[in-house]
Amino acid sequence: MTTKTLLTSACAVLIACVGACSSPFQTVDADYGVRVRLERLRTIQPLDLTAQARNQVEGEQVEPAAIDPFAEMERRTLTLEECRALALENNLDLRVSLINPTTSELRLTEEEAAFEAVFSAGYTRGETDQPTSSNLDGSQTRRDSYNLGVSIPLRSGGTVDFNLPFNRFQTDNAFSTLNPSYTSDFELSYSQPLLRNFGRRANTFGIRIAALESQIAQALAKLEVIRTLASVDRAYWDLYAAQKLLDVRRGQYELAVEQLDQAERRVRAGDAAEIEITRAQSGVADRLEGIILAETDVRQRLRTLKVILNAPGLSIDGAPYLEIGTDPDPVPYELDGETLVQAAMNMRMELLELELRLAQDESTVEFRRNQQLPSFAFDYTYRYNGLGTSFNDSFDTLADGDFADWTVGFNFQTPIGNEAAKSRTQQAIVARLQRLSTKAARELSIRQEVFGALDQLEASWQRILAARQRVLLAARTLQAERNQFDVGLRTSTDVLDAATNLADAQSAEVRALADYQIAQTDLAFATGTLLGATKVQWSPVDPRQNPVLATPQGARIDPPDEPSGD
Repeated sequence: MTTKTLLTSACAVLIACVGACSSPFQTVDADYGVRVRLERLRTIQPLDLTAQARNQVEGEQVEPAAIDPFAEMERRTLTLEECRALALENNLDLRVSLINPTTSELRLTEEEAAFEAVFSAGYTRGETDQPTSSNLDGSQTRRDSYNLGVSIPLRSGGTVDFNLPFNRFQTDNAFSTLNPSYTSDFELSYSQPLLRNFGRRANTFGIRIAALESQIAQALAKLEVIRTLASVDRAYWDLYAAQKLLDVRRGQYELAVEQLDQAERRVRAGDAAEIEITRAQSGVADRLEGIILAETDVRQRLRTLKVILNAPGLSIDGAPYLEIGTDPDPVPYELDGETLVQAAMNMRMELLELELRLAQDESTVEFRRNQQLPSFAFDYTYRYNGLGTSFNDSFDTLADGDFADWTVGFNFQTPIGNEAAKSRTQQAIVARLQRLSTKAARELSIRQEVFGALDQLEASWQRILAARQRVLLAARTLQAERNQFDVGLRTSTDVLDAATNLADAQSAEVRALADYQIAQTDLAFATGTLLGATKVQWSPVDPRQNPVLATPQGARIDPPDEPSGD
């Protein structure tokens, strides 16, 4: 078998294997594109879990156990600032948003290119052969026409054209003086609208809209950066609360186990009834369920934070286990709501976006009013003419400038009624009025968000104080109940209830601490700022320079400003 035959066979096998692979597409149609297999669109497959069920021996008792699922897992400690930096570098939603300003800049460049000069070149050949009624006319002619030109659009709406047409004309007319004859001309023409599309404002409308759209894209990108960082902060403190609540549940479980041991000792000593062991065992089982629920919550919070960070090495379905490296440091604040509202009005990107949209609406109304005007244009052409027995002769005549002509004209056109243009103008005015109402509503909403965040901040601080007091009292109550149990004045149920109250108080303190940090984040978000002393600088991402966006350096965190020492 030859090498060519082997290669042919190998290619056939490869094509067959590729064709046998599962593909979402059945065919590729030239008119309709890819066509998905019909069964994939219309058939709903069942999820059969019976094959995955674990076998259990009849009558087998499965004893639950408080096993720590995170004990053997690789651990990684992350501070809040590290999480922010990872999110800025790797968050997928942020990557998309940082590309939008680059796209808008390209649209602006496209609009600016409308005023680029255009070079043109053309050639035509024509031959005629027709009967004539006079010997003075030629029946057969041949014309070769050439043209070079440059057209320059002006921002005033006019157009300047430079053309250099030259021709070669040949005829069978015996009376033709020059045969073949060569002509060459130089034309300068200027056309200027005087009403509709007149002036720089009307003709730079597209540039203005694109420039404002570019700024809107940057404002929205900044908003996405702030939103991403706020999401990181919230997810970070939610994970803190979940981990601390898991610690509380495990501590509660250990207290229940201790209570069971103590109840068993008292029963063996004859100081308590057998029911005390059952009560203590019930308490252990109840606490075990709390641990399971808390562990599930930790997994979900871990997964949420890892998805936002999207950092290499942080698998959302496994290791590492992220440990909190930044502890909450609650400090009471005395904040002025009106001052924060004014800051929000200046810093919120949503309001800036609306202001830029209103600027677009204003330009649109102005442009639509211009489009209501009749079309009235001025046209002027000045031409130098050349003629000779060759192109050189014709160009020499053209250069002498002895033969010139010009034309001037006006063109007027207007629709009768002009209802379409009037309707477009009214639509633009109504859209602007609607956006003004939207801006007022947005300002009211921002004011509500700021004062709502202030209320949450104050409420969370008061919750911290109340929870700490509650923890102290619940701890004292638990100790008293245990002492009373030791002397037979209380049951295991009383001790476990007191332990539950302590755990609830500790959980409330943990949740209040996390909510206080989240309330600060919400307040910063409501004012359009970033919580903390660090600054974030961002820049658009150009996918042409980094098509796969492997390491998009679109945003970074700057260190805090050094204190002035004043």
